[in-house]
Amino acid sequence: MEQVNPTRMELIKKIAQIKLAEQGKDLLREKMDVLIQEFFHIMESVSKSRDELEVVAATAQRSLLTALAVDDPVTLKSASFATRRGLSLDITGKNIMGIAVPVIEKKRVSKSVLERGYSIIGVSGRIDEAAEKFEMELDLIIELSETETSLKRLGGEIQMTRRRVNALEQIMIPELKKQAKYIKSTIDEREREDLFRLKKVKKIIERKKVVEKGQ
Repeated sequence: MEQVNPTRMELIKKIAQIKLAEQGKDLLREKMDVLIQEFFHIMESVSKSRDELEVVAATAQRSLLTALAVDDPVTLKSASFATRRGLSLDITGKNIMGIAVPVIEKKRVSKSVLERGYSIIGVSGRIDEAAEKFEMELDLIIELSETETSLKRLGGEIQMTRRRVNALEQIMIPELKKQAKYIKSTIDEREREDLFRLKKVKKIIERKKVVEKGQ
């Protein structure tokens, strides 16, 4: 145990520290509860998006394999080169209980046939379908990147908050209470000793008075 000065002032200080630590623990618990609630809310969204992505990815792969099997490979490759271009995203942020999480502006990747850049006359509906499915897949990947990043940050904050609560609950508060108990016990013992000495002095004085009267 940390060395403490067993005085009434120190006892008052320790009691105030215990109260503050318990208030801090309660606030951290409330914060953790809100974070966990938000975590599971986002987790539900992520789970649905992952399932949807799995279905769309499988559909996109089948569409591509059908186009590869039926259409001219040169036409397919030409269409793919025509649609290749950079993708820019506007990323901002929002705050959840002090945690910064990303917000991606919902610019959909999906395009119309005329927007894809290849000739609609020289390309079959199978290639159009494959392009559409892969655009849908990319939209879902972008959406998941936002929610999964938020999930990761919230999860990290929940773990850190839980460690802080445990540190207060299992280490700091018990140690402060132990110190306060030691101080109180020492003060009580000191007061008992003082009282004993006082009684002893009082008896000596009374005996002295009796002797003086007897003379």
